[in-house]
Amino acid sequence: MTASYRETRTLNGPWEFVTDPASDGRADNWDAPDATWPDRRCTVDVPHSWQERDEYREYTGTAWYRRRTALPRSEGDRTVLRFGAVDYEATVWVNGERVGEHRGGYLPFELDITEAVTDGEDAIVVAVTDPEDISEIPHGKQGAPWYQRVSGIWQDVTVATVPTRRVTDVRATPDLEDDTVRIDLDVAPESATDLTAAVTIERDGAVVAKSNVDVDAGSGTAVLAIDDPEYWTPETPALYDIVVELSRDGAVVDRYADYFGMRSVESRDGRLYLNGDPFFVRGALDQGYYPETLYRPFDDGVFEAEIRTAKELGFNLLRKHIKPAHPDFLELADRLGILVWEEPANPTVHTDRSRREVREQIRGLIDRDYNRPSVIVWSLYNEEWGIGNPQGLDDETSLWEDDAKQRYLADLYDSAREWDSTRLVCDNSGWAHVATDVNDYHRYFVSPDRAAAWEDDLESMASAPADNYGATETDPADAPRIVSEFGTWGMCDLPAIEEYYGGDPPWFDYEFFDDPIKRPAGAYDRFEESALSDVFEDWSAMAEAWQRREFRSIEDVVERMRVREDVAGYVLTELSDIEWEFNGILDYRREEKAFHDDVARINDDVLVSVDPDAHAVASGETLTADVVVSNDTTDPVAGPLEWSVFGESGTVDVALDGFGVERVANAISVDVPSVDGVSEDELTVSLPSAPPNGEPITVVPGSDPNVDGSTTVYTDAEGLASGLSETGFEVVSTLEETVDVALVIRPDAAVRAYVEGGGTAVVLPDESGQMADEEFFEYRSLPEDESWNLVASLFYCADETLAEYVDTVPGWELDGLYPYDVVADVSPNEVSIGYVEGWIANRSAAVAVREVGDGRVGAFTFRITDAYGTQPVGTATLAALLEDLAAEECS
Repeated sequence: MTASYRETRTLNGPWEFVTDPASDGRADNWDAPDATWPDRRCTVDVPHSWQERDEYREYTGTAWYRRRTALPRSEGDRTVLRFGAVDYEATVWVNGERVGEHRGGYLPFELDITEAVTDGEDAIVVAVTDPEDISEIPHGKQGAPWYQRVSGIWQDVTVATVPTRRVTDVRATPDLEDDTVRIDLDVAPESATDLTAAVTIERDGAVVAKSNVDVDAGSGTAVLAIDDPEYWTPETPALYDIVVELSRDGAVVDRYADYFGMRSVESRDGRLYLNGDPFFVRGALDQGYYPETLYRPFDDGVFEAEIRTAKELGFNLLRKHIKPAHPDFLELADRLGILVWEEPANPTVHTDRSRREVREQIRGLIDRDYNRPSVIVWSLYNEEWGIGNPQGLDDETSLWEDDAKQRYLADLYDSAREWDSTRLVCDNSGWAHVATDVNDYHRYFVSPDRAAAWEDDLESMASAPADNYGATETDPADAPRIVSEFGTWGMCDLPAIEEYYGGDPPWFDYEFFDDPIKRPAGAYDRFEESALSDVFEDWSAMAEAWQRREFRSIEDVVERMRVREDVAGYVLTELSDIEWEFNGILDYRREEKAFHDDVARINDDVLVSVDPDAHAVASGETLTADVVVSNDTTDPVAGPLEWSVFGESGTVDVALDGFGVERVANAISVDVPSVDGVSEDELTVSLPSAPPNGEPITVVPGSDPNVDGSTTVYTDAEGLASGLSETGFEVVSTLEETVDVALVIRPDAAVRAYVEGGGTAVVLPDESGQMADEEFFEYRSLPEDESWNLVASLFYCADETLAEYVDTVPGWELDGLYPYDVVADVSPNEVSIGYVEGWIANRSAAVAVREVGDGRVGAFTFRITDAYGTQPVGTATLAALLEDLAAEECS
């Protein structure tokens, strides 16, 4: 035995591999050390998932691994074989002797193989079964409707010699009330007597505390005081080493080492506390999928690069989504300093088996990561997956309504709190809470399209937190409100992705894709077939514009949370794109997107923001704005705050204590200058202690020069008549041939006859924002509040006339007007302002013009009907469209 009393070596590297589609292996004794395997066997490098190879990508069932090597033996010691994770069920033989089995795809297991090891070369054989039906098995986002399946020995394999009498586990529980740490240790065998454990706590090699523990019935406990300890935080990730020396009759028989951090986390009165100080979560979702290698990082430095990038961008937490974090990732999180929210993989259905396996997985996850100070939250379920019925299955009931499921979840919460009282427990991330330490929400709003709806939703969270609960076994008013999922998509640079893969990625065209927004296959053709190809020079130009639109949305959604004291944090979806899902800050290769350098500004410890009363203004008006300072530190912040816009500038005195929000209403008031044409400026604000920030302001001339007063307009909307007249149109009350443009909400047979006879009409939404037209176009309804489709969408301007008023990718200039309907039956040459979702799917238009008979009809679906004359850009845009159509009519 070595001086450390333990010797470990890796068994990573080449293993023989063969699939077993007919389940012949056991009958033909493939586990025998001299067994002849089929000629189709190959060599793989473990760790690996067999889906990494194209020929096995769709394979489910059993596969076999074999490695021949001389395993270590040491007189009087035990030889242990350890697997980091095998998905899903593993049976292990050594030299033909079955030494054990394990079920569960994410956590470690070890087997004592002492009696099976020989003096010569040994044969290790592992049969891994990953069945086609994984509905009862915790599997996370593998397979339909998400990402690639993962099967096989996907984490490290090691073999070790360990003492017969040895420490098997050490759990460190810090107590910051009196700066002590309780060390609980387990020892094998449980029947061992006359054992003493010397427990030493070290910091950077220096001893800070020592204690001796008598071991009884395989366990022992010591409480050690640490003088003036350094607390673990993301900014100061101080770690303490634990060394346990186990002695018998005065002789050391084993030495065990681990580490921990002095860190506490709690939730109370709607607020989170880290080490007793108030704490605001600025997190990102991290799913831990990688191109080609799937669950494994494709490079040794990827985990570190991800954590460092997240910290540089101002994030203080990563939510490791829907499967246990890789242990190597957690060690780096501990050492580099970033918080982690962990959760188990989910099954699909709620059965006795799935409940048992989820419970076992949570217990194993807590046991594995108990000493990791970075981990502060355990989730038990996500969005009811495997407990409720988010999939709409015939034989499942909703967690919102099923009392038995609610009771089960409350009991599981109690168990998790019993297993680990040092961390927060979230029962069901997203909604339908029952018993939880955090009231978290999953909300996908796109901004500015649904900015007002998002503001309303935030108000609802604050005023009615219990609405997010299926049952209230814990107090909703006490739990901090965290928006633990939100985000917007930003198209990836697909040519660069294809270059990385050397062709089409395997996730281009999964058979289980039932939603066209997910299917990349054919996206280039759809780009060329749409008006997008007329607007953007190439795919990469479109992707960059889409990415900047992604950030514009994220920025506003984040700022609306940070300016509220009733929100305790957020978790952005997500750190990186995953396969077809392009909502990351990084792309799937972990390369930066176009807005990368802007993210740190909205994630800074101190955020200064400006809230203008309008983003679109007309010359001669007065622009007013609030300023808000959000302070996530415990240090006070004081002004003066400086602002500037339209060549004007000023200062505002602001002051707030540590940790809080200060809003100064109407802090800025400035006259809007005269402009010759539509122009853009930025209302900027800055503080010495925060990055500068700003909001775009679009200015429209007070009287639109493009309306010359000669265009005759008929409208069936009484509320529009005065506004049209003020804009410069001649408004008539009768639809006649002399009318240049008919502007209608509910076109009838008379309007159709007018158009078919050579007239021009434009259809608007009704007062509710919906398109009532049934004469000329077919429409797709867009949700009025949150929607995954909306956050995956892109509006784009394809009309030169409208481009004077609307950006190529419309933004805040159309604030308050984004449509509830879009034209669905549209061809590229009819599109003035287009709309797509995901991988260039659901191609539609917000503004379209088509020929009908001898005339033409347009659809303007932006919600201008009640805002005409008050929303300057929308007013000018519609006026320009009417003038343009009238001019074409005259010509």
